[in-house]
Amino acid sequence: MPPARPAYSRLLLKLSGEALMGDDAFGINRDTIVRIVGEVAEVTRMGVQVAVVIGGGNIFRGVAGGSVGMDRATADYMGMLATVMNSLALGDTMNKAGLTARVMSAIGIEQVVEPYVRPKALQYLEEGKVVIFAAGTGNPFFTTDTAAALRGAEIGAEIVLKATKVDGVYSADPKKDPHATRYSHLTFDEAMRNNLGIMDAAAFALCRDQNLPIKVFSIFKVGALKRVVMGEDEGTLVHL
Repeated sequence: MPPARPAYSRLLLKLSGEALMGDDAFGINRDTIVRIVGEVAEVTRMGVQVAVVIGGGNIFRGVAGGSVGMDRATADYMGMLATVMNSLALGDTMNKAGLTARVMSAIGIEQVVEPYVRPKALQYLEEGKVVIFAAGTGNPFFTTDTAAALRGAEIGAEIVLKATKVDGVYSADPKKDPHATRYSHLTFDEAMRNNLGIMDAAAFALCRDQNLPIKVFSIFKVGALKRVVMGEDEGTLVHL
């Protein structure tokens, strides 16, 4: 029997900044980022094209107290810069692991990373490089969830993988309700009707309008990313 083929050829992986903290209070936990990169490397070796959007909560959390009372746009720009720092760390770890990563920023800081240019990003993906999209959408008032939906649609990704701390979407908080059940799949309308809060409203609406499925899974479960890519029953699939 021939080996099973991946269910997706191009995907957008959305990582939260907090995913890099491991058990630390803030910042980047080295063991955690190396493990996550190892999971991504396993998927790319299968021929899957991977793009990544990462948040900045692990860094911005440390300065969030100082942003109280700050202009919202200014605070959002600070958050964008935090995602650039995470993207540089992720890209460096990938390169050391034998992958070829390219960081592309939505805001202009050419001395540090190259600017986001869609045709160039598509070229990198076709060449088998991992593309890391930094600085969100480049605009305040939009989250990195929205950036993931936007970039996923722009590059023609077949799915957005939202990596979280929980292994899917549940009918209730599994920490509080022992009878909570994991949804294997949901429609966009069901998720909105039940107010499940999978992504912010702008990101969710964009994915629905572009018929871009979302898979919610735990990045902390060893091998989960590969199982998702192989189309196994891992996490929760949200679709039309």
